Amino acid sequence: MVIAISGADGQLGREFCRQLGPRAVGLNRARFNLTNPAQIRSVLLEIRPEAVINCAAYTLVDKAEAEPDLCQSINADAVGHLAEVCEELDCPLVQISTDYVFGEGSGSGPHAEDAAIHPQGVYAQTKAAAEVQAARWAKHLIVRTCGLYGHAAEKPNFVKTMLRLGRERAQLKVVADQQCTPSYVAHVAQAISFLLHSQAWGLFHVVNQGHTTWYEFAEEIFRQANMRIELLPITTEEYGAPAPRPRDSRLDTSKYAATGGPELPTWQKALAEYLRG
Repeated sequence: MVIAISGADGQLGREFCRQLGPRAVGLNRARFNLTNPAQIRSVLLEIRPEAVINCAAYTLVDKAEAEPDLCQSINADAVGHLAEVCEELDCPLVQISTDYVFGEGSGSGPHAEDAAIHPQGVYAQTKAAAEVQAARWAKHLIVRTCGLYGHAAEKPNFVKTMLRLGRERAQLKVVADQQCTPSYVAHVAQAISFLLHSQAWGLFHVVNQGHTTWYEFAEEIFRQANMRIELLPITTEEYGAPAPRPRDSRLDTSKYAATGGPELPTWQKALAEYLRG
């Protein structure tokens, strides 16, 4: 089974390529520019994959507020083009989505797949639009996840950022009022591969088990790394990011669990596995 992986240079895309080995055809921006519909079509018709996993996205959440058209083109419009070509090829489309679609006004989690969404900010709104575009093709698998981190060397993530800042500073301020479930790409990719091969079409939430805050996650990172850092909790308002953040990103994974797929470890165990390399 040949599977095309867009965003192959990213953390999740790279992990898919690692796990799938020779079955994966990794597509990076140079070969597969999502702002170019003609290129999307020509490349996929050349490869003729048995499935497409779209890991590519405009993920600079704050910068997206100043580049809405580009974010829309990559995150939403391109997914519509992918869905069209996948339907022509009769191959499944896997679209990676995000906890951000729930926004600040979604109430308390954990959120089930059928909970109302309230995307706020350009990034969240374009990712919500992408879900609609992907669902135009019957053989779609939309997977919402949260706080991904992996081993792509040149790609930043929260864990690497905390470890780097912890080596540079004795004191750090971290947001403490956003509930989330940071998730290790190795487990997320494995779960998505199971859903794809099971032909479990539709919308699923896939994250590691349990929940925390970014402040508590940072505490656990430094505890497991045996680093003594003074952490100061701050509010979302004190952090002052341009784009809004969801206050409660907890995702209910009961639907995934019912499929009998690979168990998703707790976020603490996932972090330990990641840190072991």
